[in-house]
Amino acid sequence: MHPLHRENHLINRIGWLRAAVLGANDGIISTASLVVGVAAAATSSEEVLLAGVAGLVAGAMSMAAGEYVSVSSQSDTEQADLARERKELADAPDSELDELTKIYVDRGLEPALARQVAEQLSAKDVFAAHARDELGLSAHVVARPVQAALTSALTFSVGAALPIGIVLLAPTGSTSMVVSGGSLICLAILGAVSAHIGGAGLLKPTLRVTFWGALAMAASAAIGALVGHTI
Repeated sequence: MHPLHRENHLINRIGWLRAAVLGANDGIISTASLVVGVAAAATSSEEVLLAGVAGLVAGAMSMAAGEYVSVSSQSDTEQADLARERKELADAPDSELDELTKIYVDRGLEPALARQVAEQLSAKDVFAAHARDELGLSAHVVARPVQAALTSALTFSVGAALPIGIVLLAPTGSTSMVVSGGSLICLAILGAVSAHIGGAGLLKPTLRVTFWGALAMAASAAIGALVGHTI
């Protein structure tokens, strides 16, 4: 008999990975776009740096608040569904057993076997069985507002720090070009790393994040140049 081995499925990373990629991606793109836009308006390097730092602080707080509110709303919906399921299990256990049986029949089990599976799973933990198979809720997909908020804020700050660091190293007069190029490289690396962690192919995620980052920075530079010349 072969010994059991523990499998570490990539789906278990989905909660924190989504928030981390979103935060870092937004940090790089929004801060780089802000810096490039301000630099295109022909202001001093000190003003460009100040705009970048302000964007980092405001963006990190915004990401944390936005993720917390959004994921909290998801969590509230999940808890409401779970509470309703508890009530239905208490009020009509036989109907809920029939419902669970039908779920397994729809998945391909013979009716008799589906009934047996439903009864055995219900005997072990009826609420967990319905939460998982009827509502689709399990440990790796349940909403975690605090985790999402902290992850997004932290990764946004890390992402935003990269364009700001490039500003400090950029030669005078070439801030826009250097920040744009450096940030696109950072985005490409982020896309490749996140794809690797998530077990996906490298090319498509890397091209996707780089394309949208380039588009955002180009738009910001155009608007900054236009406003700078107008003013």
